[in-house]
Amino acid sequence: MATISDVARAAGVSMSTVSYVLSGRRPISAETSARVRAAIADLGYHPHAGARALASSRTSVLALVVPLRADVNVPVIMQFVTAVVTAARAVNHDVLLLTKDEGTAGLERVAGATMVDALILMDVEGDDVRIPALGGLKQPSVLIGLPDDAAGIACVDLDFAATARECLAHLAGHGHRRVALVGPSPAVYERGTTYAGRFLGGFTKAAEELGLEAVAHSCEPGTTGVRDCLAWIDTEQPGTTALVVHNEEALGPLLEELRARGRRIPDDLSIVAVCPRDVAVASPVALTSADIPAHEVGTLAVQTAMDLLDGRPAPGARLLPPTLVERDSCAAPRRP
Repeated sequence: MATISDVARAAGVSMSTVSYVLSGRRPISAETSARVRAAIADLGYHPHAGARALASSRTSVLALVVPLRADVNVPVIMQFVTAVVTAARAVNHDVLLLTKDEGTAGLERVAGATMVDALILMDVEGDDVRIPALGGLKQPSVLIGLPDDAAGIACVDLDFAATARECLAHLAGHGHRRVALVGPSPAVYERGTTYAGRFLGGFTKAAEELGLEAVAHSCEPGTTGVRDCLAWIDTEQPGTTALVVHNEEALGPLLEELRARGRRIPDDLSIVAVCPRDVAVASPVALTSADIPAHEVGTLAVQTAMDLLDGRPAPGARLLPPTLVERDSCAAPRRP
């Protein structure tokens, strides 16, 4: 196996010159650099990863903090993980995945041991206990989510309030006047996870602006949770003609329950789902959906982290606009 000494001897330079060519920490003439790189290629030399990290004060690793709680939809979360990993590899970084719900302990452990260059955090709460700790770390951080106070913090996410309004405007355009929100599980709201609260706030405000009758209810995933949610909607707002479903795990049981009750989509009930596009297309009825742009959000989070590492200022909160795609689950309400 070739060493840095072999490269230096083949190129006719010192080992320090080879090191400077590899790290870019000192200017080296184009001719000398070309000679060194030719020797590297001829000898098949590969710098040791630990030595590269020490030389550059970088680890070439990003931490992705995503607590896998019982109420999260793992397939959807994995779309974000895949997007982050793919974007990180494009900039020659690996990803250390932290999935345990351990508050600030995990952040301090990986940051204090200088295991990563930057941190990306998901499942952001309104008053997230992890955020104050980030200010004490030497590594930059990016949130996939939006806390209540985002001042001075780099955040990327879907604009959930605007997404809720887009869903209601679409249904209103079909003529629906009584709409219900099937929201995430109660634990998501109780924990203060902000995507849920932002969507609910946008839903309530948009319904008022559009002059719609609207109710909202959390929904435990599974058949029992769906039945309880539908029973509550039928009691609180009889004659509801459309649902906005902001709960990926409830989608399958919901569609099955409606089918069992003989309620046809969209003839008897229109549905707009907030979910990844592949989930919407794979449903028994191709669902009109507002996309969860996991790829775009994950890629933007990595790009933001790299910008911070390179000394470029944090852009603050960057919320992606919604994209709603019409499919087969929406139609005008039937006349009584």
